[in-house]
Amino acid sequence: MRIAIISDIHGNLEALQAVLKEIENQKVDRVNCLGDVIGYGCNPVACLDLVNQHCSAKLMGNHEYAAIGLLPLEAMNLAAQQSIQWTIAQLKDRELAMIADFEMKTEDAGSLMVHASPEEPDEWHYVLSQQEAIKGFAHLDQKLAFHGHTHLPLIFCQAPNGNVRTIVGHDFDPDEESSYLINVGSVGQPRDNDPRASFVVYDVGEMSISYHRVEYDFKITQAKMCKADMPSMLIDRLEVGR
Repeated sequence: MRIAIISDIHGNLEALQAVLKEIENQKVDRVNCLGDVIGYGCNPVACLDLVNQHCSAKLMGNHEYAAIGLLPLEAMNLAAQQSIQWTIAQLKDRELAMIADFEMKTEDAGSLMVHASPEEPDEWHYVLSQQEAIKGFAHLDQKLAFHGHTHLPLIFCQAPNGNVRTIVGHDFDPDEESSYLINVGSVGQPRDNDPRASFVVYDVGEMSISYHRVEYDFKITQAKMCKADMPSMLIDRLEVGR
């Protein structure tokens, strides 16, 4: 069984379409989405429709949480506040009902899938340090957890003795004795100095993880964001991936 895992699309239709095309080439059995389908980009409805059509698991991200009124906008930075306010204005009851059905976390093929951290998923902790990873591992019953939220393809590995090491996202075969927090990167807003969309394929039978990067026409996305008067920082970063 092969599972494609995507996250942090952020309303970027061009990136999502390119990723779904590549996923089709990968001949996976299903696709799971780890949240933040909306926010920043200018095609929230189209992205929600594609995720609803193609994804088996659909998880709640902090941008969805804000859109349905469960996260105060003040908890987000100013650029995120501006973009989510614009996004909310585009959503009708149909889309809000779709988002309300998103799960906070799920388990698939013995692995945990969550948007942020296994620790308090609805508090949206950023797993960027070994200290945050240790907290996440303390709430992990499985050997593997796939997550997003930071937009950085990053792997934290906890050895049987409890030691944690940080690894840049790369293809690997998990050690059966260790536990892993695997950040799949971002489809629509990569932040690892690589503007290409990122996703992961988990081959359950082979017990292997592979990262995939996909080019897309970010200039089309940028033009839409300019027209919507999104913050320039959100627009410019698409070209450089940070």
